[in-house]
Parts: sequence; structure tokens; C-alpha cells
Amino acid sequence: MSLRTPLRLIRTPALSPTFFTSRTLATTTDAPGTAVVLLNMGGPSTIPEVHSFLSRLFADGDLIPLGPLQKYLGPWIARRRTPKIEHQYSVIGGGSPIRRWSEHQASEACKILDKTHPSTAPHRPYVAFRYAAPLTEDTFLQLQRDGIRRAVAFTQYPQYSCSTTGSSLNELWRLSKKYDREGQIEWSVIDRWPTHPGLVEVFARHVEEKLAEYPEEVREKVVLLFSAHSLPMSVVNRGDPYPAEVAATVHAVMTRLGFKNPYRLVWQSQVGPSPWLGAQTSRTVEEYVKKGQTDLLLIPIAFTSDHIETLHELDLEIIKETGEEGIKRAESLNGDPEFIKALADIAKTHLEGGSRSSKQMALRCPMCTSERCTEQKVCACSR
Repeated sequence: MSLRTPLRLIRTPALSPTFFTSRTLATTTDAPGTAVVLLNMGGPSTIPEVHSFLSRLFADGDLIPLGPLQKYLGPWIARRRTPKIEHQYSVIGGGSPIRRWSEHQASEACKILDKTHPSTAPHRPYVAFRYAAPLTEDTFLQLQRDGIRRAVAFTQYPQYSCSTTGSSLNELWRLSKKYDREGQIEWSVIDRWPTHPGLVEVFARHVEEKLAEYPEEVREKVVLLFSAHSLPMSVVNRGDPYPAEVAATVHAVMTRLGFKNPYRLVWQSQVGPSPWLGAQTSRTVEEYVKKGQTDLLLIPIAFTSDHIETLHELDLEIIKETGEEGIKRAESLNGDPEFIKALADIAKTHLEGGSRSSKQMALRCPMCTSERCTEQKVCACSR
């Protein structure tokens, strides 16, 4: 933060007194139990929800920065893209499965937590999506109706980005200011977990299981393409940690695999004409095939469940349309029991540690000028 930053931005905001305001958590509460709130982008569960999903998505300058014309360009882009995206969701079953998987993951992880960390039990599962039902605001109000006094905001983006986890936390901060100025709900945050051993192990096992489908003589020649959602270069260049954290996950998985295969980290789901982080997944596959490398394994390394980016973009737009038998995709994490155990372990470690968030959480991007992030992080910095 510049020394010339106006004082109005660096004084402690008059917001919820228990949202990122002290280093350690209270050890007692007047209401039993702990809410575990899984945060994610979300996706439309039905076709009629597609337009509202896109409208919210393109209105969020944290995720897709469109500049001062955001409120005009966002709705226009959403309207233009709705028919195409509706068709894509119809092809993959009429909606995104991300809500079903998220609710399953939250519920099962809480069952494990009740056994492994009984001092904060019962653990109550919630899901809060940024752009689709259940929206963060609706979940926040449900927490209040349920009498929750202690909640853990658990990002389901293993690698932190201001565009994803940051946007979700900015929304929680806004809702806390709007609905809970007295701080009745005491929050803490699991804001990143890119190299958790359980996460790495499940990714590695899914890679090994899919590699076993290749003939033995080509198995170690298969190129592993770790694919993650891309970011606009404007976000990358302001210092967003996401590319480095995704790379850390890839390196951890490759270390577990013993670096037996060649590999690359590639990026998918670019939107609009502005520069995005590359190389693009689709273009990479196309160019490797041209060069005669047709044994390729796609690994969705930044997603915790299937959704349109895996089921349509990877499976249909890239793998099916390419038509090469040697191009496959590793299974997503979805309901893998070991992955759910990893989620429970991450939450247990967080609850035992007693910190509001990771040390990284308080650090703003060096080129950040967002007042939303300033407001949210200033209290974290004063812990």
C-alpha cells in the first residue's frame, strides 16, 4: 500500500467486528456448532438460469474487468452469449452439476469433521455461489436464520486469485457490512490450499488411473496437459498470485508422479478480445496434433468438480472434435472419498490453528487499485 494512500482507505472500517479483525478465534461461543461454507463461482442448474448467471458473471469487475463501461458492456455480453451457452448446457444434461457435487462435498466433509474435530461440532454444511443459486447473499441470510455464530468460509478454488476467491470474499465482506454490522457471525477463511497432500494425491491417482488406459509402450510418452482457467493479463500483471499457485500444484503433482511423463501447464476459457494468460489449451492440443503428438492427457488442475469447462470445453470442444483416440481427460475430483477426506483435513487443520486466514490473505497485489480489496484486507492487515 502506498504511503500516499488516503487515510479514508486505511483506517479500520466500521464493519462487522469479527470479520478478519483479530489474529485468533474465540474458543467459546454462545451457539453450538460450526458452519462450513464452500465458496465457488457456481453454475446454472437449469437452462432458464443461464442468462441470470451470465449477467452476474459479466457484472463482476473482479472476475472480468471491463473498465468504466462494465455496467453497460456486461449486460450486452451476457445477452449476446446466452443462446450459445444455453445450448452448451443443454448438451451436457440441461445444467451444471457443480451444485450437486458441492453440496455432496460439503455434507460428507462435515460428517468426517464431526468425528475428527468434535470440539467444534456439529459442523453444518453450506454452499455459497458467486453467480448462481445458492447465491452468497441467500446463504448468508440462511446462516442468520439458522442462528449460526461461527462460520468458516472455505474457498473451493485451491489456488487463490483476486478474481475468484477474492471476489467471493469481497461479497462476504459487503454482506457482513449490510446484514451483520454487530458481528453476530464470527468468520474465518480458508483462502488457498494449492499443495495440500490430499489434493495432490487425488490428482496424481486420477492421472495414473487414466494413464493405465494407454498401451504400456506409449504410457510414459503421453504428454500431460494440466489445464486451468485463464486470467486476463491485466489481472496477472497487477500481481495476482494465481499463476504461481497453479504452477505449485502442478509441480507437486509431478513430484508425486516422479516426473515420468513430459508435461505442460496450459490455460482455458478465455473470454473477449483482450490478452489472456496462455498458452491456450485448445490451441496447444491443436499444435501438438499437427506435430504428430497425439497421446495427450488433459488434467483439470484448478477445478474441484465437473462443470461446463470440463464437460463441454474439454470433453466436447477439444477431445471429441479433435477425434484422436490418444487424447483423454483425467477424472475430476467430484465425489472421490479421498478428496472429501482432504477437504475435512484442511478444515480440521484450520480450526485447530485458530487463525482468521493465511498470512498471504492480507497481502494485496502490488499493482492493486481496488477499493473493494482495500476495504476487505485492511482489517486482515491489522490482525
